[in-house]
Amino acid sequence: MRGIDTQVRRTRRRIFKEVADLAYHSDNLIDDVEALPYKIVDYDESQYQNIYRERAIVRERIRLAMGLSLRPENRPVHLTQGLEESNISEKYYEPPLMQVIPSACNACPENRYQVTDKCMGCVAHPCREVCPRGAISMQNGRSVIDQEKCVRCGKCKAVCPYDAISHQVRPCAGACGVGAIKNDEKGRAVIDNDLCVSCGQCMVNCPFGAIADKSQIFQLIRAMQSDRKIIAQVAPAFAGQFGPDVTPDMLKTALKELGFYDVYETALGADCGAMAEAEHYAKEVATGNLPFSLTSCCPSWAVLAKRFFPETIDKISNALTPMVATARIIKRDHPDAMVVFIGPCASKKLEASRRTIRSDVDFVITFEELAGIFEARGILPEQIQAADELDGATGAGRGYGVAGGVANAIEECVREYYPDVEVNIEHAESLSECKKMLMLAKAGKKNGCLIEGMACPGGCIAGAGTNISIPAAQKALDSFKNAAAKRIPDRE
Repeated sequence: MRGIDTQVRRTRRRIFKEVADLAYHSDNLIDDVEALPYKIVDYDESQYQNIYRERAIVRERIRLAMGLSLRPENRPVHLTQGLEESNISEKYYEPPLMQVIPSACNACPENRYQVTDKCMGCVAHPCREVCPRGAISMQNGRSVIDQEKCVRCGKCKAVCPYDAISHQVRPCAGACGVGAIKNDEKGRAVIDNDLCVSCGQCMVNCPFGAIADKSQIFQLIRAMQSDRKIIAQVAPAFAGQFGPDVTPDMLKTALKELGFYDVYETALGADCGAMAEAEHYAKEVATGNLPFSLTSCCPSWAVLAKRFFPETIDKISNALTPMVATARIIKRDHPDAMVVFIGPCASKKLEASRRTIRSDVDFVITFEELAGIFEARGILPEQIQAADELDGATGAGRGYGVAGGVANAIEECVREYYPDVEVNIEHAESLSECKKMLMLAKAGKKNGCLIEGMACPGGCIAGAGTNISIPAAQKALDSFKNAAAKRIPDRE
């Protein structure tokens, strides 16, 4: 569904737009929030064939979009409870980040094999013959699977000559590489926060829009309405996200029209990271002091390593992530500024909130959320006349936005700065592949390697907060990378 303008995506965008509009124009916030579900959900056009259910879902989405938590199902909590605490011009975050809206969840089958109407009732009936538990019988000339006996081995599906057996997997669980999607007593999805690494892939794969993350757009707009200097940094994956004809310079001008004082490339921090990690590899891994090293720029990957493979903690690079490194560059240049990271990633919201490291990032919003703010203000990036220039980073730093790009940037820097060092590079994308890579590293199969991990299949261009298809984003990022004035940063 990535890149498809579905009803789920349209509803999310509409809610971001309306919440932003409230921040800009509401004189009576409580009453306007109460009225918003009726404005968003037209009486005659309910997608759920139940106007009351759809409005109930929208109410919860509004709360999440304002940074609030979902309301409990077993006790009365007013829609606007907590609103005053969130009506501030500073970062506001109530954990957890990712939440399932119970009323929106379809309680999809977790793991089930089912015979479809393509079954021809063949005489050979190989599906029945290979079933190890006798779960398949012939009824009215068609195969039928007894779900009580089925052990989900998949042998029937593999042997069917008509591809008549469907394997149904809950989409959110299928997209989660850490097994964080569980069931409640009604069979609806719930997220185990002890396992979740907040990558957001469950959210973008749920066809019912039942999973959402919290937003900081309301608080950001409040900050922009103050007298504070607000500076944005944009992740390199922004290329193409606001239209195929929107250039980096046009986006910078659009952001300044929105009210940002200035705009930096997050790829500047990526350049710093590539240099630091190249030095770390040459001095620690290549010399044998460490068996291998792990990149640190993807927060979900880093959390995965720390939580599930604690023996790798000392192998994770100490280099600042591009977001944090760029924030510190900005605050060095503008000590009085607030910094907003604009990117594709849900888990960056958590990284910016960590207390274990000073992130210097005041707000995090996604490309999807920014599109809602642009719409609320009537700003069309594709019609902007560029009056600014977004530059400064190298192709290496810009390449961080795609899977393999981090490893390639570090490899190029190692070969340039340390020509006598032989470099071995590995990369994994998706949490399931990242887990496999870490298991191999733990077993000593990746010694001498620099390992890049990306939680999202495709890298940052496939993040949960993106607007376009992954192939289109890949093409746009390649062009942005190739337009850089320099290939790699100069060695300091």
